[in-house]
Amino acid sequence: MNITDIKGTVQLANGVQMPYFGLGVYKTNDGQEVIDSVRYALDAGYRHIDTAAIYKNEEGVGTAVANHAIDRKDIFLTSKVWNADQGYDSTLKAFETSVNKLQTDYLDLYLIHWPVKGKYKETWRALEQLYADGRVKAIGVSNFLQHHLEDLLPSVKVTPMVNQLEFHPRLVQQPLLDFCKKHGIQYEAWSPLMQGKIFDIPELQALAEKYGVTVAQLVLRWNLQKDVVTIPKSIQEKRIISNADVFNFSIEVADVAKIDALDRGERVGPDPDTFDF
Repeated sequence: MNITDIKGTVQLANGVQMPYFGLGVYKTNDGQEVIDSVRYALDAGYRHIDTAAIYKNEEGVGTAVANHAIDRKDIFLTSKVWNADQGYDSTLKAFETSVNKLQTDYLDLYLIHWPVKGKYKETWRALEQLYADGRVKAIGVSNFLQHHLEDLLPSVKVTPMVNQLEFHPRLVQQPLLDFCKKHGIQYEAWSPLMQGKIFDIPELQALAEKYGVTVAQLVLRWNLQKDVVTIPKSIQEKRIISNADVFNFSIEVADVAKIDALDRGERVGPDPDTFDF
């Protein structure tokens, strides 16, 4: 990943340019709250917005994008098919619902939200159809561990271009990172700030002081230096701007290793293997 500025991109396996820094809107309320959050981000230079059907704020995201001066084609928009909608026909229907709410006729990236056993292969077949039809520029998965990918890959026509997972200093999962890289699957982080828990880790506080940055900026820069696309969530304009201020410093290799060593296999979200779908 060539890290340049907030509008920088990483090239996916099919050649699509995906902005490596974006705004996540999980638990951001629909209506004015999410409209304002997306507007703050776009004003600050973000060009990547990540939502999902289950977030129930696609309408607000769509309104913010439609009303902004930036052209839709210059905004990378992601959504995800929810577990209850998985399956071939139901996924196609869910996609139409999402793009209608988002006031667009295509998505830049569409993901399977969770690996629902017995359903994700048919769901993937629907995503391949949407991709073939030009309705989606890239397709991928979310919360797929290595064994899920090993089960899925032999049956696909198109390899997932992205795998979005919980990723932060307490949950690095380096073997999964390596597996995705080997197969040309771009790793993407959700909850990169560990829903605020990173601020309680003394080693991160010390490193942030060394670089003269906030703990959040340190961790988000670490994400990028690990070649991981990152989408921190905030509804506060100052925080949204601050989170993106990670392009005027670089973490030394030895310090990247120190952050890697904080891995405890600790999750703040559900475990894909035990999540009650």
